[in-house]
Amino acid sequence: MQRIGIFGGTFNPPHVGHVQAARQAYEALELGKLLLIPDSIAPHKKFPEGSPSPAQRYEMMRLAVREFPELEISDLELTRPGISYTYQTVEALRETYPDDELVLIMGSDMFLSFETWKQYEKLLSQVTLGVLSRGDRGEREAIEAQRVKLEAMGAKIQVVPNRFTEISSTQLRRLLSFGCTDAFLPAGVADYILDQGLYNTRANWKNLPMEELERVVLSLLKPSRVKHVLGCRDTCVALAERWGADVVDAGRAGMLHDVTKALDGPLQLTLCSAYGKMLDDFSRENPKTLHAYTGALVAKEIFGENENVVRAIRSHTTGKPNMDLLETIVYVADYMEPNRDFPGVERLRKLAFEDLYAALKLGMEMTLEHLKRQGSEISPVTREALNWLAIR
Repeated sequence: MQRIGIFGGTFNPPHVGHVQAARQAYEALELGKLLLIPDSIAPHKKFPEGSPSPAQRYEMMRLAVREFPELEISDLELTRPGISYTYQTVEALRETYPDDELVLIMGSDMFLSFETWKQYEKLLSQVTLGVLSRGDRGEREAIEAQRVKLEAMGAKIQVVPNRFTEISSTQLRRLLSFGCTDAFLPAGVADYILDQGLYNTRANWKNLPMEELERVVLSLLKPSRVKHVLGCRDTCVALAERWGADVVDAGRAGMLHDVTKALDGPLQLTLCSAYGKMLDDFSRENPKTLHAYTGALVAKEIFGENENVVRAIRSHTTGKPNMDLLETIVYVADYMEPNRDFPGVERLRKLAFEDLYAALKLGMEMTLEHLKRQGSEISPVTREALNWLAIR
């Protein structure tokens, strides 16, 4: 008898984190074989529009693990019609491996939501659960509580301490759209993606009309950010009409100002590195502020925006001295668009249509106070901008 590992997922696309996790699970769980099984139709998530075909995802997975014979790819779910329910996969594998122990491998998020799986109680009687854990305190406590609950139902559970590159396929698809991939894709997978033109790698997004620009940008955002971006775009247009700025540029800057916001701090640094951009000490140490800088890079390189738009996006978080009209409009609009709700925002909205630079000064002062309350470091550029406004 041997232990057979089962590691499923969308693998859209497969990345180095998947491979590292699989290899670490193989060793820690003392498996005789580990089966990587791409979903056909995932029960817990929808495939994004334009995702690769099942055959393409299978081929990417094959390329990702071709150097590791202990990892075997299965098309079991890709060739089975309908939703890829794990209990059906386990039933099929039980016929192939009647005398072996099946170990179902999953990340902590899937383990913590295991009771939402179809026929999960049946699964508990058929497999051992191999849970990949990064060991963070909060995660560790949640896993232990879930473990106690499921073991009371007869589950067999092994928690595997795991150290692998943290990148989600969703984030990787965003990086692919921004032309940044090398650090996270196994050898051969990046070449295949480019050769097949997957994940918008052949898309021409330069100078898109606003309707098309909106569709593309919204697809790159987290859903929670959509209302804000649309509100900022519309507020930029309204302020441009009030103060005589270029309305088209204002709308495009507002639409694109948060285009890279969904990337976390380390990935912001990755994007800067991919574009060969040097950063100052503050930016390296405070990568949460970098989405303005990376957004400007993407606006220029990927979307082909003019320098006025690029400059306005670049300064919309920290501001800077000698801000021009469009830069000021985008900064103020971002701060007071209709979805913002904080003490003083109504005063700021009124002021923006009466005295734009007074609104800019007020917005920066509010930001300064907020950062002080949080104990966060304040950008030297913001201080310079306030000094400039004080004597303007």
